[in-house]
Amino acid sequence: MPKRIVLAYSGGLDTSVAIPWMKEKYGAEVIALTLDLGQGRDLEAVRQKALKTGASKALVVDAREEFVREYIWRALKAGAVYEGVYPLTTALGRPLIAKHLVTVALQEGADAVAHGCTGKGNDQVRFDVAVMALAPHLEVIAPVREWGMTRDEEKEYARARGIPVPEQKGRVYSVDENLFGRAIEGEDLENPWNEPPEDAFAWTRHPSLAPDTPLSLEIDFQLGIPVAVNGESLGPVALIEYLNRVAGEHGVGRIDHLENRLVGIKSREVYEAPAAVVLHMAHRALETATLSKEQLRFKDTVAQHYADLVYNGLWFTAHRQDLDAYVESTQRFVTGTVRLRLFKGTAQVVGRKSPYSLYSHRLATYGKGDAYDHRSAIGFIRVFGLPVRTQAQVQGITQGETPPPRKSPR
Repeated sequence: MPKRIVLAYSGGLDTSVAIPWMKEKYGAEVIALTLDLGQGRDLEAVRQKALKTGASKALVVDAREEFVREYIWRALKAGAVYEGVYPLTTALGRPLIAKHLVTVALQEGADAVAHGCTGKGNDQVRFDVAVMALAPHLEVIAPVREWGMTRDEEKEYARARGIPVPEQKGRVYSVDENLFGRAIEGEDLENPWNEPPEDAFAWTRHPSLAPDTPLSLEIDFQLGIPVAVNGESLGPVALIEYLNRVAGEHGVGRIDHLENRLVGIKSREVYEAPAAVVLHMAHRALETATLSKEQLRFKDTVAQHYADLVYNGLWFTAHRQDLDAYVESTQRFVTGTVRLRLFKGTAQVVGRKSPYSLYSHRLATYGKGDAYDHRSAIGFIRVFGLPVRTQAQVQGITQGETPPPRKSPR
């Protein structure tokens, strides 16, 4: 049985109950670890709550910069968007939390780590598999998977041990929030026919309430990484925070998705991710100017694999490292500026430029300065169409018709 456990602690009901539950079940010392990923909470209050709840030690780590540079930017450069919709806001944070769990466990001489995931979600897989990769000798404990308590029973357990249980009125949502987005769940959202209530959203205005004047944004990229907005250089955290704010004000970033979970369940998921939506759109637009057709099409395949990998909790794998190597190569010339127009819940690319753009006005224009040799198309078409002409001559195939039988030579 474990004697010292490091718990990924959020301060919510599940992880708060987990502290006394593990102490009672295992007789173990519990160390609480909270990562600041930009969730916008008073983390010192969270730390104090962990100590009052029975943790022997409570640590808070500011991992926002690491989160952006080592996780968000990698996924952005890869173009990783799960099922073409979800920018992996929560999924990207899980391997980082697992990494720090393992680091603290090794530093503190712990023999187990713990998390507050249920047995129905994806996060349990992400945590468990990440720990297996980083420290196979550590035991992984998931109290919510084990204890079998209902929500009401959890609350009674907490009250009996002096753990504060806030009384909530009205609709109650389960929200996972970090710098890159909010994942929102709740009873009103479980029916995919129901429109998400407006009080579920915190970062985005309803499009009808967004400003009547469009907003123009210019985002500068260097080697696939955003570095400035409207000519102002910004650090990675500040840049995402700024885009979340301005895009959210214009109603951009709401996602309503029927998602295929890793555990085999279809789940209705609602997200707010203004910066993620804008950045992925801008990055892709710049790639269309700086990558060849073959690169773009193959990178679409890589992006899907990368998104699945992140979603399925396989961050700490050789496969992800191999994909990163390819992605980094594609970003050598993804430098330039993209202009977007935000208006009433929509984001639209309206301009892009790069010193490495493969677009040539001299070749594309039909006006003055046209440098394309139109006569060269004749030979190209003859060579390109040669297989078609040969098949037609030999087999006589035309669309929608069965060719007449050929006479055998005498």
